[in-house]
Amino acid sequence: MRDDRTPSGRRGRALRIGLVSALVPLSLTLVQCGKAPNPAALAANSQANVQVVAKTNQQVASGDTFEDRFPAPQFRERFPTASESLLQRQMSDFSPKRAVQAPPEQAPYKVASLEPQVPYKRPPRDDLTTLVSMKSSAFPYFGNNPASEAPFLNISKGDRRGHRSYSGRVFWQDETYNDSRVLMHVPEHFDVRKPGVIVVFFHGNGATLERDVRDRQLVPRQITDSGANAVLLAPQMAVDAADSSAGKFWQPGGFKRFMAESAEHLARVTGDPNSARAFANMPIVIVGYSGGFLPTAWSLEVGGISDRVRGVVLLDAVYGEMDKFASWIESHRSGFFVSAYTRGTARRDRELMSTLRQKGISVAEDMDGPLRPGSVVFVETGDGITHRDYVTRAWTRDPLKDVLVKMSATPSLALTRVAATSSSASSR
Repeated sequence: MRDDRTPSGRRGRALRIGLVSALVPLSLTLVQCGKAPNPAALAANSQANVQVVAKTNQQVASGDTFEDRFPAPQFRERFPTASESLLQRQMSDFSPKRAVQAPPEQAPYKVASLEPQVPYKRPPRDDLTTLVSMKSSAFPYFGNNPASEAPFLNISKGDRRGHRSYSGRVFWQDETYNDSRVLMHVPEHFDVRKPGVIVVFFHGNGATLERDVRDRQLVPRQITDSGANAVLLAPQMAVDAADSSAGKFWQPGGFKRFMAESAEHLARVTGDPNSARAFANMPIVIVGYSGGFLPTAWSLEVGGISDRVRGVVLLDAVYGEMDKFASWIESHRSGFFVSAYTRGTARRDRELMSTLRQKGISVAEDMDGPLRPGSVVFVETGDGITHRDYVTRAWTRDPLKDVLVKMSATPSLALTRVAATSSSASSR
């Protein structure tokens, strides 16, 4: 046996220890991998390690710097290139951004706060006035004239069809009875969540919606200036013609169909599709000026929703159909009726007043107080008040505004004031 204490023995012992130290890690690697590594791969790795060690020793020996041995990473090594999947960003993308404070959303419900309830606040907007084409509007109309049971379009010339009026004048369908548009006006203060009213305005002869109803008679402006929670519907009747024909409003249920379609359009133009039901149940005030008496009378008689009509206003418009007006007044004592007149219609207005008094219905002859359910008012206007200007100057300036102000002063008429107005209404 070799003695490990001799020099040769000590060298042999050290050689054995070194060999064991080298074999233990290799055996552990073989156990973990479950198979022997590829000999060629081991050779290649060993050769690479040798080259690295040699190169490092050479650099150290040559006295190179720390930066030479540990170079700083390049920009392309820290950020993806254009061909890679990550999005490249500019440095400005990482610069501090100025915070933009979005306006707080209005909550239509109760929230925890020091106050008992946070009221709903409608987002601000401007007045909305627009023209909308509607299938249920007065024209075009291809039915009969109920006064004669004859076709309304009772004359033809080639391919054209027209209507010969009582005066003998011919109005052609494609020029006079072919406009299905309706003027809609929603004041900036209108709130569909509050009690409101729909004003339906039937214009007179020789009128268009833009030139006369909007710009000359200022009907949308009067609605807004009243401060009442009201919207306006004004269908185009005979276009710029001396004709009072009612068109589809002659038909049973015609006014009901018109109001149902209007509810959908009002919900759309106000941007709240869910409000269609509110518009479909909102009370109605019908205003007939001059030749507008005819669609007003027939809408009350056969329109199908006379119970929704909260009031009727005639502006120098009692040219006939007194029986229809008297019938509605007698059977709808929760509504109100106002007729203002000049000398041109005075005889028929007085005849209607006499008929109502014979039926035991009280009639007032001034507009000095608020309108109440059941109010029946006839107002004769004096000299200097012309028929042409009657929509803007009758018993007062802006009579439609005055009617809505007086309605708003009566809670039982279910109107809510949402804007300040002039104190034109006094208590009776």
